Amino acid sequence: MTEPSSIEQQRCYRHSDREAYISCQRCERLICPECMRDASVGFQCPECVAEGRKSVREPRTVAGGRISASEGAVSMTLLGINAVVFVLQLATGVSTGIVFELGAMQGFAVAQGDYWRLLTAAFLHAGILHIAFNMYALYIFGPFVERALGTARFVAAYLTMAVASSVFVYWLTAPQIATIGASGAVFGLFGLALVLLIRARQDVRTLLVLLAINAFISLQGNISWQGHLGGFVTGILLGLVFAYAPRERRSVIQLGAFLMIWGGILVAVVLRTLQLS
Repeated sequence: MTEPSSIEQQRCYRHSDREAYISCQRCERLICPECMRDASVGFQCPECVAEGRKSVREPRTVAGGRISASEGAVSMTLLGINAVVFVLQLATGVSTGIVFELGAMQGFAVAQGDYWRLLTAAFLHAGILHIAFNMYALYIFGPFVERALGTARFVAAYLTMAVASSVFVYWLTAPQIATIGASGAVFGLFGLALVLLIRARQDVRTLLVLLAINAFISLQGNISWQGHLGGFVTGILLGLVFAYAPRERRSVIQLGAFLMIWGGILVAVVLRTLQLS
């Protein structure tokens, strides 16, 4: 049996017809220029690169979500949706327009089966100042909370806070009164941000002053303190779960928290509907 020639030995392990004079830094197999992958020192083969990626833990947010490449994208999308809906309101009439009539939160309407109002009310506004304040707050606090939670958790939290806010309105507001605005969800962002900042041991005095001012404003006429309270309480609850759940079980605990909140929402809606019916 003859020994292979030196030329035959200098072949890429993936391409036997190509000469190779470079070895993979991990497995030491010969690789041709096409198979060479830059490494911290020298080059590696495609298989070793793939294996190395499996062993690298994917970076996660504070709450365990995936880090988004486009930071604040969901917040800006929500802001855009609110703006577009407001333009539609202006086009049809703020108080009597089709968009307002079909989407405002109103107890009797919900009791008759218009359950979508629990969510759509969070995308309607009564005037320029109303939408300007809410969208400014969303612009300031939305990206921060979104960055901490990750895209999926942020979307789930925002929609949950918006609906929970409407449920508080459903129970605590006279059923003939129509209520609109994203402020319930925005107050939920305040609550989430407060807990996350406390968890990170950041100075929260400015946020507390802002909350105190908004709490005072909420008690004035034509302001739905019920919606603000509902969003804020829900934001605090979610914030506690996101910030303090043990890392090894946080996904399960967070899912359980969402299921419990939505279970409470369902029960509250059913009971109030039976009451009003």
